[in-house]
Amino acid sequence: MASFEVIGGKPLKGEIVPQGAKNEALQILCAVLLTEEPVTISNIPDIRDVNKLIELLRDMGVKVGKLASDTYRFQADAVNLDYLDTPEFVAQAGALRGSVMILGPMLTRFGRCQLPKPGGDKIGRRPMDTHFLGLEKLGGKLTLEGLDFYRIKAENGLTGAYMMLDEASVTGTANILMAAALAKGTTTIYNAACEPYLQQLCKMLVRMGAKINGIGSNLLTIEGVERLGGTEHRMLPDMIEIGSFIGLAAMTGSEITIKDCQIPELGIIPDTFRKLGIQLEFRGDDIHIPAQDHYEIATYLDGSILTVSDHTWPGFTPDLLSIVLVVATQAKGTVLIHQKMFESRLFFVDKLIDMGAQVILCDPHRATVIGLDQQKRLHGITMTSPDIRAGVALLIAALSAEGRSVIENVEQIDRGYQYIDKRLTALGAQIRRL
Repeated sequence: MASFEVIGGKPLKGEIVPQGAKNEALQILCAVLLTEEPVTISNIPDIRDVNKLIELLRDMGVKVGKLASDTYRFQADAVNLDYLDTPEFVAQAGALRGSVMILGPMLTRFGRCQLPKPGGDKIGRRPMDTHFLGLEKLGGKLTLEGLDFYRIKAENGLTGAYMMLDEASVTGTANILMAAALAKGTTTIYNAACEPYLQQLCKMLVRMGAKINGIGSNLLTIEGVERLGGTEHRMLPDMIEIGSFIGLAAMTGSEITIKDCQIPELGIIPDTFRKLGIQLEFRGDDIHIPAQDHYEIATYLDGSILTVSDHTWPGFTPDLLSIVLVVATQAKGTVLIHQKMFESRLFFVDKLIDMGAQVILCDPHRATVIGLDQQKRLHGITMTSPDIRAGVALLIAALSAEGRSVIENVEQIDRGYQYIDKRLTALGAQIRRL
């Protein structure tokens, strides 16, 4: 198990380029299973979860060619269905949350798929009902073996249907969308997720020959086609990394420019950080954060305490609430953080309290942060990264803190952030991988 040793309290300076979007990659990579023709994808992040998914596709029989450090060509013209029955497949798929998105493509193209309960962050309940309810409405027949293994078949193919999703699940929408692309007839998905990454998947499928209307809305209409062809696709920069770097700059009093951000795709992320008092300047497609000795949390017009909560797109992404919470610990003012979607995601605040932060964990979903206004700095401790996003939040806290911190289990951070220690070291951070 690897660790980061961090010597904090030092301002950083320079430019940094965000990696390709992790959450987009997991959808886009599974979409290559929809065609026997070559698909070239660029701006793929070199991170653990994505690399494991590429390895899984390769072992399933997908031809994988690396064209550049961030560019691969995939061709799924000889998928080995027998591999789904092997212990190796069960072990691989069970260790990776993103494996769930092979269900739709495999079911619609090959008539069957099976999957162990996928892994991923332990951030609370993450049910898969939306995926299977949608696929069943298209004609899939689900068999559940115990509580940990799913088999789904469509021996006569899939047929389009109308459905209203029980939740606007991004991965659930992606699975159903990919399955519907090759189904007979028309599928209508209401309460569909509409995140930029889902829009990217839609645009890629359209270039492959799919017929999709309503892209960017919560009402998608898909007219099934007989086959899909190859394409080229470039992924967006990772909005979670961009938000993390904004928070890092504010928390450490650093001057940082984040390059090539695709700002129109960031939604309310920049304005949410502005509510914390963080100054941002758009320079073309770059975001410049000047060094700030002080930032003050806004209040509502009537003077009441600001609440920052997560919501489905175009609301604030839940993956950045951990960053907002940490940044608020050194702001002036008070904020209520309301994590609606996952009941275990705020449990890392005990580490921040040990570092000297003033945080009240009200319940599993809500935390009140009383900012220290840089008057009392956090101090370094030894801590463990519980999940990807909390791990980076703790890394930001350690970089702002006085003294030495050790963050254990940084494999969690590696799952979602590409060479984060090397890239931050280039800005002047003192991070050593143990």
